[in-house]
Amino acid sequence: MHELLSNQVLWTAILASVLAQLIKLFIYYWVEKRWEWERLAETGGMPSSHSATVAALATGVGLTEGLDSAYFAIAVVLAIIVMYDATGIRRAAGLHAQRLNDLFEEFRAVFQQGPKPEPLKELLGHTYLEVAVGALLGVLFALASFAFF
Repeated sequence: MHELLSNQVLWTAILASVLAQLIKLFIYYWVEKRWEWERLAETGGMPSSHSATVAALATGVGLTEGLDSAYFAIAVVLAIIVMYDATGIRRAAGLHAQRLNDLFEEFRAVFQQGPKPEPLKELLGHTYLEVAVGALLGVLFALASFAFF
C-alpha cells in the first residue's frame, strides 16, 4: 500500500486531472456567474482534463524513467491517442448530439405534441485549443510536482 501511495507519477497524473476539472468549474463561474457543480464530473470544456492527465503521466514517466525508455514511449503514444480521440471522435459525437437536440426541438415545435425527449449530452469532446491547454497544464503541473516534491 505504501508503494501505491508514494507513486509520484500516478498521483501527479491524478492531481493534474483534478486541477483541470477545478479550473473548468471556475471558468464556468467566471463566464456564467453561477456555480454548476456538475462541471466537476463532465467531459469536454476548457481545459481538457484527459489531456492534462496523460500529459502529466507522460512527463512524470519521462522524468523518472528517462526520455529514451520504453515506458516513456508507451506513455507518449497513449497521450497522443487520448488527445487525438478527444478532438476527433468524441468531438464529432458531441456535434452530432447538438444537431439531434436541435432537430428534436424543431419537430416538437412543429407538431406541438408528445413528451420532450431528454437532450443528448453535447459536451463530449474538445477543440484543439482545449486539448493544447490541457496538455500544457499537465506538463507544467508534472514539472512543478517533480521539482518541489
